[in-house]
Amino acid sequence: MERISRQEKDRDWLNLLTDKRNARPNHGGPDWETESHDWYCFQCHLPGDVLPCDSCFRVYHLKCLSEQPWDSASSWQCLSCKGSKKKNLSKQEMIKYLRFIVQRMKERAVDLNKKGKDTKHPMYRRLIHTALDVSNIQENLAEGKYKSFDEFKADAQLIVHNTAILFGVHSDQAEIARLLYTDTCHELDELQLCRTCFYLSNARPDNWFCYPCTPNHEVVWAKMKGFGYWPAKVLQREDNQVDVRFFGHQHQRAWIPADNIQDIGVSVAQLQVKRSMGWKKACEELELYQRFLREGRLWKGRVGEEKLESAEEPESSISSTSNEQLKVNQEPKAKKGRRSQAPEPKEEEPEPEVEATKKASASSPRTLHRSTQTSSDGACQNMCHEKYTKIFSDVKEMMKAENKRETERVVREALEKLRSEMEDEKRLALSKAVSGAQAEMDRKCKQVKEKCKEELVEEVKKMVAQHKQLLSQTKKKQWCYNCEEEAMYHCCWNTSYCSIKCQQEHWHADHKRTCRRKR
Repeated sequence: MERISRQEKDRDWLNLLTDKRNARPNHGGPDWETESHDWYCFQCHLPGDVLPCDSCFRVYHLKCLSEQPWDSASSWQCLSCKGSKKKNLSKQEMIKYLRFIVQRMKERAVDLNKKGKDTKHPMYRRLIHTALDVSNIQENLAEGKYKSFDEFKADAQLIVHNTAILFGVHSDQAEIARLLYTDTCHELDELQLCRTCFYLSNARPDNWFCYPCTPNHEVVWAKMKGFGYWPAKVLQREDNQVDVRFFGHQHQRAWIPADNIQDIGVSVAQLQVKRSMGWKKACEELELYQRFLREGRLWKGRVGEEKLESAEEPESSISSTSNEQLKVNQEPKAKKGRRSQAPEPKEEEPEPEVEATKKASASSPRTLHRSTQTSSDGACQNMCHEKYTKIFSDVKEMMKAENKRETERVVREALEKLRSEMEDEKRLALSKAVSGAQAEMDRKCKQVKEKCKEELVEEVKKMVAQHKQLLSQTKKKQWCYNCEEEAMYHCCWNTSYCSIKCQQEHWHADHKRTCRRKR
């Protein structure tokens, strides 16, 4: 029954607004430029049967609405229009805070522009009903058109809407635009959480983390996993988790379990903290914060009140403890007479205001006189311009020198790397050449040895044959028994002589006793 009732309500609502949201005109029709509403759902960026808002150009699918408009009789407003009715801050305050968010949006939108400029698309005017980019948002902010954060967020969402329509819901461009919108929403959440913390964390004056906010943040000892207890400010609490921002150089944030939070009054000895250099600096910053809190140096975020006022001691400033440069600039003014000096508005380097003496200083004629003096504003701005120009030039020279050193270092490392690679390749090539020459020499030696061996075998065979032949010839001859020369006279069966002389010598010496010749 409930499902049937809801379907009937959907049908009745759509029938009621039929004349307001007739079928979207064809993009090629003659009156597409005069259409008062968009053609695509502002939530899912897709076409279809949509419901128009009576106060703006946005349209929605009925299923995409978080709140179903059952009770509306003839008019309906989207969430963006409802949120724009409530005014959050004044024009000056909106410019003061949102300019930081717009600046980061411009930096992040660079990747979106690299993917393709939307306005150059041939079908841009026929697809996009309301064109908008980050530069338009910056112009609207400068002109004071934003009266609430919801209006600013709606324009950021419009960039996502146009990008998704032009390039596709699942395109890379749409993903970049969604990331841009998510970061913007996160920045707005941080701004609404604490405007003073948001402004000071972006403006970054000296000791910005030491200025107490209004209302003051609770100061506690917080312990992250793997670390000891550290002084921190409590920003918000949700269930059993605490969002804290730590004192110290980095001022990091983290969600800490409530069990790991200790009151700031607990002694350090009970916490058993390892007192490192970073922990000591954090404690020094905590002491400065507590001193500012005791002295009533609360930061006020209203435009035009970014100066340190004190009815009793107008010459005192925060520079006495931290800002040495501001102290040097204030001392000569005290000698000339502070009545003739106008306050120095420094939006980038704001100063705290002593809230305890606010009423007395506001009603004093000195304050009234100082508020009417504007003659020295131009000189102050010139001084600030010269000061920051010099700072920027020094930073530029320093960056150039550092870039030059870094380039030389990279070139030197590259040369050393190339030299080492060349030496390695040289050694490798030499090793390959030596091993190849050694292998070739071994092969040649083996061939020579085999050839010499073959020649030796042939020579031995020839010598053996000659030896046999000579031996055979020698055996066929007769030899002198006395001198072993070739014999020509035969005496008996194994005795021959080469001459008569040898026969006579051998005969008388031995042979006459053994001779077997018959006589």
